[in-house]
Amino acid sequence: MTSRRESVFSKACNGLATPYTPIWLNRQAGRYMPEYHKVKANTPGVEFFKHPELASRVTLDAQRILGTDAAIMFADLLPILEPMGMELEYKPGVGPVFHNPLRSASQIDALRVVPAEEGAGYVQEIIARILEELPNDIALLGFAGAPFTLASYAIEGKGSRNYTNVKKMMHTSPALWDVLMNKLVAVITDYVKLQIRSGVDALKIFDSWVGCLSISDYRQFVAPHTKKLMNAITGEVPITYFGVDNMHLLDMMYETGPDSLALDWKTPLKTTWDRLACKSIEGNFDPIILCTDQKSIAVEAQRILDEVEGKPGHIFNLGHGIIPETPVDNVKFLVDYVHEHSAR
Repeated sequence: MTSRRESVFSKACNGLATPYTPIWLNRQAGRYMPEYHKVKANTPGVEFFKHPELASRVTLDAQRILGTDAAIMFADLLPILEPMGMELEYKPGVGPVFHNPLRSASQIDALRVVPAEEGAGYVQEIIARILEELPNDIALLGFAGAPFTLASYAIEGKGSRNYTNVKKMMHTSPALWDVLMNKLVAVITDYVKLQIRSGVDALKIFDSWVGCLSISDYRQFVAPHTKKLMNAITGEVPITYFGVDNMHLLDMMYETGPDSLALDWKTPLKTTWDRLACKSIEGNFDPIILCTDQKSIAVEAQRILDEVEGKPGHIFNLGHGIIPETPVDNVKFLVDYVHEHSAR
């Protein structure tokens, strides 16, 4: 699998040797950066994600400021649900909220499967603007939410601790669950293919909430749909699949067909990588350590580098996203440390 841009990141995705370990960071463009707030100003959340000039600017600013080996398109998992008929709002202090959570067959039947160019065509211009300025040796990542995580947001209507309504639907109305998941797979597939056509070098599929599931629930209700998605989008660019609190699911997640996995901070990196024999692996630096001091950051970064022992295919990343309280200088320090101390 060949990237359309020559980069250390793309080589690592394919399991090839690189002169140093490439690094990028989940949520590397975000609220911890003053530049982010300057660009966003008073723009509402949904509009911010859809605004090509603003979204491309925060993407490029983050890569330039940090010196990471990849930029990731600034977007969010949820706006692709709006064209389907979901009413989305980002509430300050609360986060994303759907005002019409899916609780009935009639609601799910009414969901529209809208072509990505019609429902999310703005990503084409965002990607085009990023590629105009992004250095040729820096990779550009696209991404999307996995079917289960998008279904969970749509059903619960907001963040959840117990996923009560999701699990009720899976177990009491499995045929209805399948209708919803099939619609989501169709929408996500088209959305991801639009990103590939627009020029991204790799993709990350975020299944942020999948860790709430048992092995049997994942096998029965999620794996077939995730595999259908992976089968539809693999082969053009490297695809990484990511979840949190999902160590018990990793073998089945990898069997759905991604090229590699990204691990949370609770999951052993090298032993998991060796067991699954992925081409490449991402993770598993605890993002909260970025809120400590640079000595502590160096100790943990070195521990991970020592554990991997320079194995080709290692992409340094966090086990979750950067949180808003994180000092920018600490993030820069981590990027510089990994580049310097992994040089071969």
